[in-house]
Amino acid sequence: MTPQHWDGMNLSDAPAGGPQHIALIAHDNKKVELLQWAEFNRATLARHTLYGTGTTGTMLEYELGLPVTRFLSGPVGGDQQIGAKIAEQVIDLLVFFWDPLEPQPHDPDVKALLRLANVWNIGVACNRASADLMISSPLLERGYRPQRPVVPERAWEAVPRTA
Repeated sequence: MTPQHWDGMNLSDAPAGGPQHIALIAHDNKKVELLQWAEFNRATLARHTLYGTGTTGTMLEYELGLPVTRFLSGPVGGDQQIGAKIAEQVIDLLVFFWDPLEPQPHDPDVKALLRLANVWNIGVACNRASADLMISSPLLERGYRPQRPVVPERAWEAVPRTA
């Protein structure tokens, strides 16, 4: 039986797509786990465009020898920079190994980042199991592009002016 995407597209007939743009983020207690996961998946990640926040991006670039577009550290704006790239429809996939057992001083930024990923309908992997499933999906290599929300232009001219 030929595998199919949910919309009926025959995956084996779909053209290979370009690289996906993948953001990689990890809280301090999850950085080693993300690095181990990324090392195991290095060959796959090498075919894509990678982004990272602060220390995580630097660590991945140094340890994997792959180029990573790096942003600020999460607590000082990096999460928001990644969120902006999601809203600009640059980022296709977010791998964010966050620590649910440790309070984070920038928790509102983390929630905003995850909210934007949901609004813009991009894949989010929050742990090794979900990251394994996403990176091994045949859709990744087929240039999968999620359905994005339609955001109409605002008709500012239609707003009555007050004197």
